[in-house]
Amino acid sequence: MMPPPEGAAEILFIGNATLLIRYGELTLLTDPNFLHRGQHAYLGKGLTSRRLTEPALVVEDIPADLDAVVLSHLHGDHWDRIARRRLDRSLPIITTPHASRRLQGLHGFSRATGLPTWHDHVLIRDRTQVRITALPGRHAPGRWQRLLPPVMGSLLDFGEPGRPPRLRVYLTGDTLMFPGIHEIARRCPDMHLAVVHLGGTRLPGGLIVTMDALQGAALVKAVRPERVLPVHYDDYAAFSSPLSAFLDETRRPDFPSAVVYCARGERITVSARGALTAP
Repeated sequence: MMPPPEGAAEILFIGNATLLIRYGELTLLTDPNFLHRGQHAYLGKGLTSRRLTEPALVVEDIPADLDAVVLSHLHGDHWDRIARRRLDRSLPIITTPHASRRLQGLHGFSRATGLPTWHDHVLIRDRTQVRITALPGRHAPGRWQRLLPPVMGSLLDFGEPGRPPRLRVYLTGDTLMFPGIHEIARRCPDMHLAVVHLGGTRLPGGLIVTMDALQGAALVKAVRPERVLPVHYDDYAAFSSPLSAFLDETRRPDFPSAVVYCARGERITVSARGALTAP
């Protein structure tokens, strides 16, 4: 497969929060979820959610030259039993310290690396580099955080070794809007693309544990990326906030960013120049 144009990333949307991202010689996979329609993702504490859609790829379609997985947290709709059984156990996985310990100790993924918030990890292949920085995330409010695994956002700074980054991509992870988002805005300006996890995931009793349309719009207004790619909005029965509700918010005059829609199985190409195209 040919690499994308110089200075640009090609993003394939597989489904839910699973993306295949190529920049130069590097290839990353995010939050691998390959369950099929009708199968259930395990969310912990005996909770499951039924998948409503098919992923655009099966795990065997993932390129053999994959460099790493960027994993926001250990939930069954982000790291499922198919990924656990079929991904190469020598594959680097950049994730939270909590997930890293479990992946190494229980599942044999020896190169799982746990990043505390604001720490980073650099990957280099030939003349291409990505610096992955763990950003704050909060999966539930207040005391309810104890019921859910720790989550991180990720900042992907793509470029060449020894030179300033050329493309900056923010993966929000399954966060809610909270003060840490404003800290991200202060410390990480000039984002070219934010991949925003939405869905308004609702647990029994009504607790919302991922951003709905209003929170997603508030996050975008805080971090002010050039472009927004919404994901994680219709794949599971636990989702309560549709993409259409978020798109309604983006049409308001004070919304600061352009919105990019990418259907499952489609590719987009994004560059720092602001151009965003579908090959």
